[in-house]
Amino acid sequence: MQDAPVKTNYSAMAMVTTLFFMWGFLTCLNDILIPHLKGLFDLNYAQVMLVQFAFFTSYFVFSMPSGKLIEAVGYKRSMVAGLVTMGIGTGLFVPAAMVPSFPLFLTALVILAGGMTILQTSANPYVAVLGPPRTASSRLNLTQAFNSLGTAVAPFFGKLLILGAVAAPVAVEVFRRMAADERHIYQVQQASAIKAPYIGLAIALFILAIVIGVFKLPVIRSVEGHAQAGESIWQHKHLVLGAIGIFVYVGAEVSIGSFLVNYMHENYIAGFSLEKAAGYLTFYWTGAMIGRFIGSAVLQKVNPGFYLGGNALVACLLVVISMLSFGHVAMWTILAVGLFNSIMFPSIFTLAIDGLGHLTGKGSGLLVAAIVGGAIIPELQGLLADRIGIHHAFVLAAMCYLYIAFYGFKGSKHGHEVAAG
Repeated sequence: MQDAPVKTNYSAMAMVTTLFFMWGFLTCLNDILIPHLKGLFDLNYAQVMLVQFAFFTSYFVFSMPSGKLIEAVGYKRSMVAGLVTMGIGTGLFVPAAMVPSFPLFLTALVILAGGMTILQTSANPYVAVLGPPRTASSRLNLTQAFNSLGTAVAPFFGKLLILGAVAAPVAVEVFRRMAADERHIYQVQQASAIKAPYIGLAIALFILAIVIGVFKLPVIRSVEGHAQAGESIWQHKHLVLGAIGIFVYVGAEVSIGSFLVNYMHENYIAGFSLEKAAGYLTFYWTGAMIGRFIGSAVLQKVNPGFYLGGNALVACLLVVISMLSFGHVAMWTILAVGLFNSIMFPSIFTLAIDGLGHLTGKGSGLLVAAIVGGAIIPELQGLLADRIGIHHAFVLAAMCYLYIAFYGFKGSKHGHEVAAG
């Protein structure tokens, strides 16, 4: 057991980094599932966005209990509990595909996301306190870069193992003319591609739970344990504003990622097939990975609030350009947003929990609860897309980036501000 470390514990950080990769990979697979399930169950945009709604609402439901779990059993056991829960949720994709049933897919996503909530609530603050406070943003950006590595490779595997593992889906008009028995046979055949990848992922998650369980992670006294009586997370304005920042950031990032395949499928953007468009998702998530590696180095020297604000303004500008243009200009400007998304989550997170001490676990719970933005904002954008078209529905994401710029430049300032350099 130790107080706040004076230097970074790299062995513990390396082990926890594997968790970031896994939840990045699994989260990004949703972007492949969305176009697959949309055709499989003949859903409109608002209906298929229930995938993200179910997934990210779970963060809201399970986040505060996760904070209490950390107080009760510590960070390491919480990480193991999160991995086991994720393994169970991932395994449930198999019966959902065998039926197949959209409500069962949503149920599996809720359980998977519940485990991921425990993992995020414990792993993010744990990395932030594994070294000196002044380099917390740099450290979390580095581990989140491996989260982005997971999101960068997931579209490739998803395209190969899910979209590319079955015959091309029939046109919606043909699907609707099928008899009930014929439609069921077609759905079972299309859904079968989901089973093998998720069986493999479930096994990997259970193995990782065992590895984390036997690995000797340090207990850090300065943040583990119960907060003192009378202390409240709501007294910390920078934390509350940071929670709003997480809400709109995750909402914007997920909205863009969720709509990209269908966006590039449109004739006035790129006219790609769904499978080819899915391959281009890699550019979006690879940009986020590269940006986080760059950010990890830059944030050793640059004020994280200033860097966050600048990235948010550029992201907003790119979204607006995409909305006002067509063809490959519209496509590449929206894909480039990933590069500037990169440092937002880890920077907001570390700025928001700075100076919380024993309230760090509960503060982390609040921030993870705010990930529910990934459920609400894509759903709103889905409703907007059904009414004004997918092209201009991105105005919602542009507004989100404007708030993040405010938080970076002003809202994150407080008495215990992380020092630059």
